[in-house]
Amino acid sequence: MTSNDATTVAGRRRGLPSRGQLVTMATVVVLAAGLGLTVRGLGAADDALASFDASSWVWSKGKGELARINGSSARVETRADATQARGHQVQVSQSDRFVLLRDVQTGSVASMDLTDLQVYWKQQTQPGIGVTVALHDKSAFVIDAVQGKVQQVDPSSLQPVGEPLQFPPGISGGVFDGAGRLWVAAPTEGTVTAIDPGETAASRLRTDSVAAPSHDLAVTALDRGIAVLDRTTNALTRVDDKGAGQPTTLPLTGPGELPARTEGETIAVTVPDDRRVWTVGKDGVRDVTVPGEGGEVRTAVTYAGYLYVPEDDGTVHVFDPAGQPKEPIDIQKPGGDLELEVRENHLFINAPGATTARVVDDRHTVRTVDKDTDQVVGGDPPPVPAPPVTPPKEQKPRKPPVEKPGAPRSVRAAAGNAEVRVSWQAADENGAAISRYVVAGAGRTFQVGADQRSLVVGGLTNGEAYKFTVHAVNRKGDGPGRESNEAIPTAEVPDPPGTPVAEAKPDGTIAVTWPEANGQGRKITRYAVTAVTEGNTAPIGEATETTLTVAANQLEFGKQYAFTVVAINETGAGSKASAVSNSVVPFSVPGRPEGVEAATVAGTAGAVTVTWTAPADNGRPITKYVVKAGGKETDVTGVSTTLTGLGNGATVPVEVTAVNEAGAGPAGTATARTVAAPTVTMTAVDPTFNTAKVTFAVNNGGGTTTCTLTVSDGGKGSTGSCSSLNATGLKPSTAYTFTVTAKNAAGSVPGSMAKTTDALYGIATCINGDSGDQKTYCDEDVKNARNGNEIFKVTRQDNDQQAGWVKNGTRLMAYCKKAGEDVDSYVYNKHKQSTWWIQVNYEGKNYIPWAWLNLEGGDDLADLPAC
Repeated sequence: MTSNDATTVAGRRRGLPSRGQLVTMATVVVLAAGLGLTVRGLGAADDALASFDASSWVWSKGKGELARINGSSARVETRADATQARGHQVQVSQSDRFVLLRDVQTGSVASMDLTDLQVYWKQQTQPGIGVTVALHDKSAFVIDAVQGKVQQVDPSSLQPVGEPLQFPPGISGGVFDGAGRLWVAAPTEGTVTAIDPGETAASRLRTDSVAAPSHDLAVTALDRGIAVLDRTTNALTRVDDKGAGQPTTLPLTGPGELPARTEGETIAVTVPDDRRVWTVGKDGVRDVTVPGEGGEVRTAVTYAGYLYVPEDDGTVHVFDPAGQPKEPIDIQKPGGDLELEVRENHLFINAPGATTARVVDDRHTVRTVDKDTDQVVGGDPPPVPAPPVTPPKEQKPRKPPVEKPGAPRSVRAAAGNAEVRVSWQAADENGAAISRYVVAGAGRTFQVGADQRSLVVGGLTNGEAYKFTVHAVNRKGDGPGRESNEAIPTAEVPDPPGTPVAEAKPDGTIAVTWPEANGQGRKITRYAVTAVTEGNTAPIGEATETTLTVAANQLEFGKQYAFTVVAINETGAGSKASAVSNSVVPFSVPGRPEGVEAATVAGTAGAVTVTWTAPADNGRPITKYVVKAGGKETDVTGVSTTLTGLGNGATVPVEVTAVNEAGAGPAGTATARTVAAPTVTMTAVDPTFNTAKVTFAVNNGGGTTTCTLTVSDGGKGSTGSCSSLNATGLKPSTAYTFTVTAKNAAGSVPGSMAKTTDALYGIATCINGDSGDQKTYCDEDVKNARNGNEIFKVTRQDNDQQAGWVKNGTRLMAYCKKAGEDVDSYVYNKHKQSTWWIQVNYEGKNYIPWAWLNLEGGDDLADLPAC
């Protein structure tokens, strides 16, 4: 590997793609006790340290797992559990020697050395967005952007290497280039600095000016050096160990963004607000417009001549070298911003909240990767597959009409010694992001970054009065200006206040306090407080006392902030800024759980299953969810649960709330119905002489229902379909009661219908023979002599008891069977011989020998009951 990758892998658009090679399955062991990491891989076959091209570790937020994907095969080779970081943002930085993790919510950092298989968990940073870890080969850094501290650490033990390098608070960058140098930007100074890691301490290699002070800066790492975008003037400058090159001013229509790392010569500059991407390379400057409206475009990357532009709904727009759109890539329910990372000639696209990722090769073939695959040793048992469901893309509302920005608020000027500090609150954007502010006064004009909102104007004359006008600029043009108060520079300025102390409160506010400033004989009338975050320093408010409460939602939850304070006296003279305060992360109760769904549990009485999507944690990790239903509360750590004991056939309202350090947030709601006992409606019985088809309708009450047919008087029922069942073993002309019992988890219910089976008929059979008397034997009844097809009142051939005679082929209804005299049909009915007689409907109920009667339906005596 020749470069670092510090990727925040759940919801933060930050990631320097690593081009490194990875290790075999067997080298991966328990990564960190604090994260509970357990690695599962291909086993003993990979028993030595090795390198794999085109591999990348990606994060699965929902399961709390890392998966190492081989880009060549588009398969997961290794999975590692990190269940204590489940649901959290996690930065992953990797090389062919180490893997570093930082849990953004807790600030914990873990390291694994892949050569000696030793695991260390020894670093704790300030939680929240504002601290990053950077790794290149055997060099590692922890960058505290808010405090402006860059500390080299041993990547194995995470212990400091030398003293930290101190920069102004609010730096940005902190990325390795391909040559192994770390680069940071200081927007307040307009500079970038290259840092060389060392054996005993890191050192500054060089610092170059790339913009005017207080301009917003974005950085992307290159194979050698970096490219810096001055977001205030749209100037793009390449910087390497020889210094800064000539800037290229881009015709951007709004604030631009750069990817953390750029592979190759072409740099992509994304303007999310205008859905446009500009590319800068050997072929000059080009731009493409991303189709669609209403969504949020994220930072684009270039790969193998193509442009890949992610959107917040899980879509990646693709453009060829000519700027023509190609087939987009869609990932359903990504669960956070997509992560695009180019490594070893492959593009990896990870959706931290989804179970799949995508791998794109240099021919731009897209393959899907199952991150949760169990085709690795130690994987979970294969789940029962569910039918795939592809939900429609959420239609986002159209953006409001774009207008010029409003006027800045609270424009204030504070005098210093031969200088004036001008500060202001943000102007209304009016539908388009503000790209910069313009400050005019003292015969000069200054441009200030949209994220800075303060400026120190020097070279002024003490005792002379100055006023300044500030206006905002967006892609629609210049907004109206607002004038400051009058300020008169003087050498008689207050001392800076003492170092402030910040405290984040559970209600979302931040309390900032500081020691009173020495007014040097003048009364201090107010204090101006500035908030510092990564790449951003902006006024947050003023106070007449030594404390300021920053209102909830004024600062972003989950992001680190520190504060400086300026004292201003009765003449309007201001001090230098105080030292920077401690860093804090504003927080409040979590958001409302989204997509709450409650459903019947078909196989369990009195139960519903509830699922939801994790809401914004609003600055503190969600520790649990409280699910309320049926007067009960259940604490849950995941995003699903099954509730029981709710009664049968009950309509159950469900509430789900997320809980963090600040308390419980608003509830998401849903309603479900528990399984009710089934009902049966009998519709018909369709009998034959020995079978019956019973049809019926069942309301299953929402449960999994089984149906059973029973038959009275010895009939044989069946079990199976809940729409029709068959009865067998019935007797002809017999009344039966057919009962269907439907059963589910809530109970069983019968339904019945009576029906008489059809009659069974037989064919009287006596067929004349071929010779002599046989030719006429069956033609007529013979008095006082035997003949075929004779019918008697008794079960013997008694002339006195003869009831009559029928012709061959006569169809007779049969009632039952009875034993009697043995009769042989000889040649007239295929030598059928039997002692059984059949009671038939002939002149009442009389008997014919079975030898002369062939029963329909197979001539089976078992079809008849005994008489």
